[in-house]
Amino acid sequence: MTAWHHLSRRSTAAALLATLTLAACRPASTPPATSPATPGAGDARYSGTFAGGWRFPEAREAAFGERSMVSSNSDLATEAGVEILKSGGNSVDAAVAVGFALAVTYPFAGNIGGGGFMVIRMADGRTAALDYREVAPLAATRNMFVDSLGKLTDKSVVGHLASGVPGAVAGLDAALQRFGTMTLAQVMAPAIRMARDGFTVDSALYRSLSGARQRLCRFEGCSTFFPDGQVVPPGGTLVQADLGRSLQLIADRGPEAFYDGPIADALVAEMQRGGGIITREDLHAYQPKWREPVVSDYRGYTLITMPPASSGGITMTESFNILERFAPLPAFGTPEYTHLLAETFRRAFQDRNAKLADADFVPVPRDELTSKTYATGLAKQIDLRRASKTPAFETAPEPEHTTHYSVVDAMGNAVATTTTLNGGYGSAVWIPGGGFMMNNEMDDFAAQPGSPNMFGLVQGEANAVQPGKRMLSAMSPTIVLDRDGKVLLVVGAAGGPTIITAVSQVILNVIEHGMTLADAMRAPRMHHQALPDQIRVESIGFPDQTLVALRAMGHEVVTTQGIANVNAVMRVPGGWQGVKEPRGSGLALGY
Repeated sequence: MTAWHHLSRRSTAAALLATLTLAACRPASTPPATSPATPGAGDARYSGTFAGGWRFPEAREAAFGERSMVSSNSDLATEAGVEILKSGGNSVDAAVAVGFALAVTYPFAGNIGGGGFMVIRMADGRTAALDYREVAPLAATRNMFVDSLGKLTDKSVVGHLASGVPGAVAGLDAALQRFGTMTLAQVMAPAIRMARDGFTVDSALYRSLSGARQRLCRFEGCSTFFPDGQVVPPGGTLVQADLGRSLQLIADRGPEAFYDGPIADALVAEMQRGGGIITREDLHAYQPKWREPVVSDYRGYTLITMPPASSGGITMTESFNILERFAPLPAFGTPEYTHLLAETFRRAFQDRNAKLADADFVPVPRDELTSKTYATGLAKQIDLRRASKTPAFETAPEPEHTTHYSVVDAMGNAVATTTTLNGGYGSAVWIPGGGFMMNNEMDDFAAQPGSPNMFGLVQGEANAVQPGKRMLSAMSPTIVLDRDGKVLLVVGAAGGPTIITAVSQVILNVIEHGMTLADAMRAPRMHHQALPDQIRVESIGFPDQTLVALRAMGHEVVTTQGIANVNAVMRVPGGWQGVKEPRGSGLALGY
């Protein structure tokens, strides 16, 4: 059996589980459970010790910056953001720079052919939520991905029909125009330089491209990433001349170059050639939307996050409201804690999958789902001894498909941005002359309500395909304020539905369990999404006795190698800490 170094304490949940003869455990040096730690000057946050054999046995030192911090999945994109900050830009300027840089250096998920969500909290207290999610083309139909026999096809995943109308270019420009201080040309300069002149391929990009070769080489992008038939090796230079020209056009002419200019011509031509349905009319009609952020509180902390078409904000709020009924929570890693999280996420995801969708098309009961009264009713349904049950089904593997980055500046402005192509490299459809891949976001609709999508999510009629509609997303860019109203955390993730649970756990690790940011990020993660009815846990991350106890409670427990890809920034005495996802590539950098 694996062992935990711990301080023992009994909780309400532990008492109810006494028949299982399991002690509640907390990693070493934990703050008292009666009051979550409030990070700040003089706060002593502990360095957690996790289950023996855990692949991140020691805390990796977080990056530190007195003035600012950027954390993303690409070293070069992070450096582009810091370059803008050092040039006098604010966090929004830097966030837009990182977004365009990711389109060059992180083609797995960075993009101008996809979309995303951005949560902004300015130092003067203004908050905003920007929805630049893709939308279904006007020619889309409810059953477009179902064959004549009623079977769900793979056309929502690969190929020209899989793409929604991209929102990235319009969204990044909208953020810059409203809150930025620099011109589009200024913040795009690093991305243009790297696309035009090339950048050095690292081992992470090499492995990613090598694994996607068969898929990518079905379409025209093969020659860019596999010149002379071979992937650009680590240390080699990847030049993307067509993408560089497209980015320069956008910098010179604004979003019009993408939606109503030469890039639009190339995109529509490829759609027509390959049987896609995105038209000039679709591109011309696209608009990003400013939404009212979902703002909630948990034990004195404030969460600012995304509303629909993101499901993240409402689902996380519902989860935190349920958990608040059980505060102080059981110790990290114990069966009591993992069971409580599973039962909480189960109920929040049941509501997510049945009731959430694009609020412009479907009435979303936002006030009800985010109310503490509603959460109290759900909390009363939870049996601290036994697992609930939901119907099970065969689920598909879940790819890491998205990318998140977090930015803060010297003035305290904060930006959390999650952007996506959906599946890795999207639909793999390449726009010749444009130099970019298209998304496969149409799979985020309930292509066949009641059947699982590629992330194993079963969703209802509310998220069925409709022309002009935004597909539901799990992206959860989030900013957390401390009890004094100051930015504490800027956090978000990639990973389909696991985004919601991973972001929630990192936040809980910091404010409930008193972890340093490095420990909060490396801590073992679990996931439950209602269907399939199982707890997924990271392999070797949880004590054997915890898994045995969970199974005794009636849970199906399955292990997986890694859950989600989080990037986060945290305020600490004297400045900011940043941590890139320990399970993946990237860089946190401040100054």
